[in-house]
Amino acid sequence: MQYSKKEYLDYLNQKSPNSTIIKDMVCAFLVGGIICVIGQAFYDLYNKALGMDEETARTAVSVTMVFLGAFLTGINVYGKIAKYAGAGTLVPITGFANAIVSPAMEFKKEGLVLGLAAKMFVIAGPVLVYGITASAFVGMIYYIIGLMGGSI
Repeated sequence: MQYSKKEYLDYLNQKSPNSTIIKDMVCAFLVGGIICVIGQAFYDLYNKALGMDEETARTAVSVTMVFLGAFLTGINVYGKIAKYAGAGTLVPITGFANAIVSPAMEFKKEGLVLGLAAKMFVIAGPVLVYGITASAFVGMIYYIIGLMGGSI
């Protein structure tokens, strides 16, 4: 059966759910903000209450937030939050932990090497590859500009 372009678009609009973009943006903003507030609370705890210097406190916050993202993914809570918050859970560092742990959990039944280890970076791998490649490229440009006597 052949559809005209208009008939197909009408059919598609009828079957597609309406977008709730404003609601989605507000949820993403609020949940992403809450995650950042939690990170700031850990920073204040480590820096002020425990007396860590700034650099050590920042490192401790990163480790803590990655652990929390991985832990919440492991107990199937992070996915439920992500269904509600969407991109609000993807952007912070906890989203990176989720991107590593989710595929690893999904493929763990295939074994430690071919399942867990091989599939762990399915989602985060391309991000790492292109991030490292881009940083190396920018570093080379910065170095070349420095050799030419310029400064950035």
